Amino acid sequence: MGAGRSQASQAYHFGVTGASYRLSTVNSTLNDLCVSLKTLLLMTDPFHTDESTRPANRLQQTGQALVLMLVGAGLATVGTGALQAVQPLFDNGTPEPEVVTPEASKTNQGAIAQVSPVPAPTNFVSDIVQEVGPAVVRIDASRTVTTQVPEIFRRNPAFRQFFGDMPEGRERTEQGVGSGFIISADGRILTNAHVVEGADTVQVTLRDGRTFEGQVMGTDPLTDVAVIDIEADDLPTARLSNSDQLQPGEWAVAIGNPLGLDNTVTVGIISATGRSSGQVGVADQRVNFIQTDAAINPGNSGGPLLNERGEVIGMNTAVIQGAQGIGFAIPINSVNRIAEQLIATGRAEHPYLGIRMVTLNDQVRANLEQQTDLTIPEGEGVLVVEVLPDSPAARAGLEPGDVLVQIAETIVADAEAVQAEVNANAVGTEVPVTVRREGRNETFTVQLEAMPIQS
Repeated sequence: MGAGRSQASQAYHFGVTGASYRLSTVNSTLNDLCVSLKTLLLMTDPFHTDESTRPANRLQQTGQALVLMLVGAGLATVGTGALQAVQPLFDNGTPEPEVVTPEASKTNQGAIAQVSPVPAPTNFVSDIVQEVGPAVVRIDASRTVTTQVPEIFRRNPAFRQFFGDMPEGRERTEQGVGSGFIISADGRILTNAHVVEGADTVQVTLRDGRTFEGQVMGTDPLTDVAVIDIEADDLPTARLSNSDQLQPGEWAVAIGNPLGLDNTVTVGIISATGRSSGQVGVADQRVNFIQTDAAINPGNSGGPLLNERGEVIGMNTAVIQGAQGIGFAIPINSVNRIAEQLIATGRAEHPYLGIRMVTLNDQVRANLEQQTDLTIPEGEGVLVVEVLPDSPAARAGLEPGDVLVQIAETIVADAEAVQAEVNANAVGTEVPVTVRREGRNETFTVQLEAMPIQS
């Protein structure tokens, strides 16, 4: 390798030396020619404009042109010599430059055309949609609603004169649409209770266009959870996560059919966890909600809220009217617990104490002192405002005006904590309840019972 480079270097040196010699020879010849032409041109006056001297001017111009031609020829000769001197470099092992012919160009174009296209980049949202989307369904429910005509209109002779005999009620059919997701390959589907409650017919539509008649296995208005069953096999399913480990700031993906727009996907984050039913505006429900800024609209109800791994963390259920970027979902752990009861017995049982309570603060204390005859103790805590008759709390000996301090092993500071502790126990469990009464603490044993079903 080194010897080859040395030979090439020597060849280049000899070539340049030869070119330099040729160039000096040409320059000597050109110098002699320029001296002769200069002598010839000086014989005429270049600034003389007389007609008699015009031939001399022409001779001068001709001489100048001849000088330029000779100089050009000399340079061309030198360039050719230099090229011939360097040419041995390519003959001593260095590859010559490749000349691209039209045929080679066509061949290269064919080779480029055969390169496989690069696949389009994806993100975790599109991956989730591809994986979980087939397990999200549309639910169309219809129910017959009877509107009662007031008795005064039916029996008033004046109305009967104009309208004749009026029926006691008029029936009409209401149509509703919601979402759901499949949790078992044999057709178990979770959705909201308000989507299918009281429905005469339920139709389930899969993303691939197949439709099935759905059977409502059970509904639970207190948690807004329902289970539907369809006759099918080998269905795609959604994987469930552990919502107890959910943290604000995590990704949230909602899939559903808002406003009848099937398979709509929205993305946001978990804004908060543990929102009470009172904060959400549904005080009649016993759920601590997940708050998200992923867009949730009418028709999203019952659809899944997913994490970045495509696992269900909640069931979309509610929005605050007039607010933007505030939606709520039922934690999937609560949904699954209720769904298991609905599948097994068709109904869900909820333990209860049988009290009305409120978290004490200065404003609440002032309002209660004006509106009730209760003696409100100083300090903070959970005040028992009312004890329902024939309830577990009444049988245990709790009274209005008691301040709840502790349930089982848990210190309770607000009404939400009391409700959460009660929900954590099964129906029939005996729970010690400590209250502050007349300045001292007393403990009562309360046996939790199932909350009566409200008609």
